[in-house]
Amino acid sequence: MALKKIGAFRHNLRSLITLTNPKSPTSEQYRTIRTNIEFSSVDRHVRSIIVTSAGPGEGKSTTVANLAVAFAQQGKKVLLVDADLRKPTVQYTFRVDNLDGLTSVLMKQTTLERAVQKSEVETLDLLTSGPIPPNPAELLSSRAMEETLTETYKAYDYVIFDTPPILAVADAQILGNQVDGSVLVISSGKTDKDMALKAKEALASTKSKLIGAVLNGKKMEQNSYYYYYGNK
Repeated sequence: MALKKIGAFRHNLRSLITLTNPKSPTSEQYRTIRTNIEFSSVDRHVRSIIVTSAGPGEGKSTTVANLAVAFAQQGKKVLLVDADLRKPTVQYTFRVDNLDGLTSVLMKQTTLERAVQKSEVETLDLLTSGPIPPNPAELLSSRAMEETLTETYKAYDYVIFDTPPILAVADAQILGNQVDGSVLVISSGKTDKDMALKAKEALASTKSKLIGAVLNGKKMEQNSYYYYYGNK
């Protein structure tokens, strides 16, 4: 059992490259994504963002965690919310507990202030998923979710959501109608082109601005980069 925990610990450290190796080319790409998000709209400041993918295993959760760290390293007050209420990962990535979280807040079992946890990064806070509910979509579309999002704006510069794959369930589209912007993660050599286009169309149909896409795992000069493509 201990060996499994050590293995998971090392794996999570590698996934947070913006913390373990902030000077790496990949970390620099995350900072480029951060900059593009900041300048994605001249008319309205993008404060809340969902990060999703077409399907599972495309690097969505790794991307959103590193992106949240990148924003926090800039001195911004950031809240990373695990809104994947089906297969949450934030508690594993940042090695925190998941006794209370987003579902606990939405069900009025605790307050947002009590459910939020500190991370290793000074200005990055975490709101884990909380107990997995039988009705994720209903919770995310509830009035309580709208109220919680409004409350986060009072304390944070950026609120970043990790959501389930958009083609799998309706959760990402539901949140996409409540936030300012959305980012789609695509895995190089894995994501089917038609599926990527369907995911893009699904995000474009929401009320949020489709900021762009991250091409994950594209190899160039023996390094793995994350590229950002904004909408034109």
